[in-house]
Amino acid sequence: MENIRQNSTNINWYPGHMAKTKRLILENINLIDVVYEVIDARIPNSSVVQEIDNLLKNKPRILLMTKSDLCDKKETNKWIEKYQSEGKKVLLLDLEHNFDSKSIVNLTEEVMEDVNAKRISKGLSKRRTRALIVGIPNVGKSTLINRLVGKKAVNVGNAPGITKELNWIRINERLELLDTPGILWPKLDQNRIAYNLASLTAIKEEILPLFDVVSYILETLNNYYPEILKERYGIEGITDDIVDTLDIIGKKRGCLIKGGEIDYEKVYNVILNDIKNGYIKGITFDRYDAYQG
Repeated sequence: MENIRQNSTNINWYPGHMAKTKRLILENINLIDVVYEVIDARIPNSSVVQEIDNLLKNKPRILLMTKSDLCDKKETNKWIEKYQSEGKKVLLLDLEHNFDSKSIVNLTEEVMEDVNAKRISKGLSKRRTRALIVGIPNVGKSTLINRLVGKKAVNVGNAPGITKELNWIRINERLELLDTPGILWPKLDQNRIAYNLASLTAIKEEILPLFDVVSYILETLNNYYPEILKERYGIEGITDDIVDTLDIIGKKRGCLIKGGEIDYEKVYNVILNDIKNGYIKGITFDRYDAYQG
């Protein structure tokens, strides 16, 4: 299974709306005061948009790590400490259960202190902050906006590519947001990142072979969270031949076709949906130590 990460890959995944989004961000960046970069706490490195610095022109940035209810906090905290040591502002958020909008508003006002102090010194009032929301597909940008607004302001889905245009959204008298579609980079040429994105549904399932993606998920769980394999699938670990493991899971979950044969497509969907729907919790696939070697 290790060969999934070691073999080089060059995956072209760059729908037209992503190129358009980058162009529109460049056209509007001078209107922006602060950038909310939304990151999946389960992949706090893989979900950072590569080459984004060229778009944002040194605008103040706040990293908003979503899905804290699904991540391995001990592992994710290593990444938070890394980013904070680099001088970045980071908030770990649970959008589904204990969302606190004040933490975002307060940190935004902290970032804007110098700008507003200059305005006040000139006899001007504080300006409404304009924040740009950016991130890869399916990290929770739309859910974040809806929580901030307090109502359904934008469409929400658990598939990449829901938002297609840039939209200004008024949060309150002090804050408005410019929402953007999820963006990636033209070529996914690092296997570890590509498979992390595929495993957590940031790229569409057909971009990589489902067998490889599911094998990567099972291998990662086996390496770092073997207790999940036991609790969720009733297995003690993966077999040398991953097909044997898929057979066991298929039989336990009733993924069968006529004659008692395993329906592998159904097995793939079971595992992918367990991740997509949050049935598998407490996982962080970006291992901090693995990136230090």
